[in-house]
Amino acid sequence: MTAPDAHPHVTLALDTATPFLTLALSWGTTVVTAAREVGRAHAEQLPEGVQELFGEAVLPLLADTIVIGTGPGSYTGVRVGASYALGLASVWGARVLGVSTLEALVSGDGPQGVSMDARKGNVYGAVYDVQDGVVTAVRHAPAKYALQDFQALLDGLPHRHDPVPDGLALLRAGLDHGAADWTLAYL
Repeated sequence: MTAPDAHPHVTLALDTATPFLTLALSWGTTVVTAAREVGRAHAEQLPEGVQELFGEAVLPLLADTIVIGTGPGSYTGVRVGASYALGLASVWGARVLGVSTLEALVSGDGPQGVSMDARKGNVYGAVYDVQDGVVTAVRHAPAKYALQDFQALLDGLPHRHDPVPDGLALLRAGLDHGAADWTLAYL
């Protein structure tokens, strides 16, 4: 008989690329998520939000893996999340995996387009195949489009424009295919 794992594999996911602070925490088969609109106050609210999430989970403030949304987003917003994740990873000895923030906008199953407002009639969008809330294939990679051109590209597929990012979708994408050699994307 083996003893239960004293420290289950814990994954923290965070995204600060949108006006929302999006977080998720998983261990074993349990997941806790949080998303709240913070405008431009990510730097002020991220540490407390992470502590609250670990407190809700009744876990010590320690993760083996950190998944970050790499944007697109504002220069400052994206960098706040990346800097915080890299700081935690250094202290915890955790790996950091990056995933496009657009993957946190998917929902359900099937092909779908997701986009974020990029101002002046433009969107930053992508078209994905999704199964069980996880991107399984990229039909059109994340890029900046005129809204009208992006809608034409969708050719009738469902389109999720500026939804609240889903921490669980971000977490699942990171664990499924997150990149260790990620780069940040800006609007």
